[in-house]
Amino acid sequence: MTHSNMTPEPGESAQPLTWHDGDMPYSTAFGDHFYCQTDGRLECGHVFHAGNSLPQRWQTADRFSIGELGFGTGLNACETWRRWKEYRRPASHLHFVSFELYPMQADEIDRALSRWPEIDAERQALVAKWPQVPAGTVTVALDEQTTLSVICGDAFANLSASPLTFDAWFLDGFAPSKNSAMWSAELMQQVHDHTVPGGSFATYAAAGFVRRNLIAAGYSLERRPGFAGKREMLCGRRPA
Repeated sequence: MTHSNMTPEPGESAQPLTWHDGDMPYSTAFGDHFYCQTDGRLECGHVFHAGNSLPQRWQTADRFSIGELGFGTGLNACETWRRWKEYRRPASHLHFVSFELYPMQADEIDRALSRWPEIDAERQALVAKWPQVPAGTVTVALDEQTTLSVICGDAFANLSASPLTFDAWFLDGFAPSKNSAMWSAELMQQVHDHTVPGGSFATYAAAGFVRRNLIAAGYSLERRPGFAGKREMLCGRRPA
C-alpha cells in the first residue's frame, strides 16, 4: 500500500522505510505496512483481481488499462503481470499506470518482493529495468504486450492533469486512518472521472467516509468479504 497526495519536504526524495521480519517494508512517514501482513500477493488476487472481475475481462479485451493509487513495492503490478500473461489474448495489450508520491529504489523493491517465489521472474524483470532515480513518469516495457507507467508525485495533481482513462482501478493507498488524503472526496471524484463507462474499482478499504466518497463520485458500490478475516472490502462500477 502506499502514499498520499502530500508534498515531500524540500530535498526529500525517498520514502523513509524500516523493515520488519527481514523483508517487509514499513513506512515511518505513514505508520503502516505496505501490504497485508498475512500475504499481500494473495490479497491482490482477492481484492483487486476478483473485485474488478479479472482475469475474466481480459479474455475479451484487445486493450486493457489499470489505474492504481499507490505503486509501493510494485507487488500489485508484478502479480497482475504474472496473471495477465496466463490469460491474455494474442496481440492484446495491458497498460498498468500507478500514481506514487515516494517511488522506491530498485534494491528496496527487490528486497520487498523477494518473499514471493511465485513472482520471481516478474520481480527480476522490473528491478532490472527500474531507473536509478525514479522521477517524473517512469515507463517500462515489461514485455511486448505489457507496459508499466509509474507517475511520480502528487496523485491528485497528476491524475487531474492526465488524459488517460481506465478500465479498472486498484485503490491501494495506506489505510484511510493513516493517510486520509489518498481517499478524499476530490481524489475519488478524479478516479471516477478517469474511469471508462462501465469500468470498475476495487479496494481493501471499507471505512465509512471512503464508501461515502465513492458513492458521491458516482460509482455503484458493492461490499464483499475482505481478505484474511477482514470483514469488508469495496468494489463497484461506473454506470455505462
